[in-house]
Amino acid sequence: MAGRARLLGQATAIGLVVALLALLAWKVVVGSGGGAAAALAEGKTPSPPAFTLDTLDGRGRVSFPAAFRGKAVVVNFWASWCIPCKEEAPFLQKAYERYKGRGLVVLGIDAQDFRQDALRFAKRFGLTYPLVYDGRGSTLGRWGVTGFPETFFVDRAGKLVGERVQGGVDIESNGNREAFERNVALALGSGS
Repeated sequence: MAGRARLLGQATAIGLVVALLALLAWKVVVGSGGGAAAALAEGKTPSPPAFTLDTLDGRGRVSFPAAFRGKAVVVNFWASWCIPCKEEAPFLQKAYERYKGRGLVVLGIDAQDFRQDALRFAKRFGLTYPLVYDGRGSTLGRWGVTGFPETFFVDRAGKLVGERVQGGVDIESNGNREAFERNVALALGSGS
């Protein structure tokens, strides 16, 4: 009888794993390519999806895009466990320092992550630009985020411009650095 119960337990565990994999595959297929990213891919300049999130340190809240009216914004989705995010963090910090005097803000959205891990990440890389925490990932679907890191660009008029950059923006070999600079120029517009 013990052997039969063990076999039933193993079969249940395997069934559960198969169901979870099927759910993950469905989410990837159905959940990808939507939101703001889809509109950008069609050449549109939509308003970015609004949200209100706690700051990463938990000491305040940020309402986007209202808190950044009149500013150009680089919106970067990241997580502390993401290797390309670690590679691009110093580049984003330097870009923030280089462009902030011209009205550009980098806004980091830490998603699907543990807050303490994200705080250590921010400290390790000396991130001084605004960081918000979206632990559950509630913003990802509306933006059309399919992986980490992903970066979007909002112009001074509050519209998404250019193209979404998927993968680390510091990488020259895949053209992401050039796309980043091109999109920053679009976001800053003629007021740069």
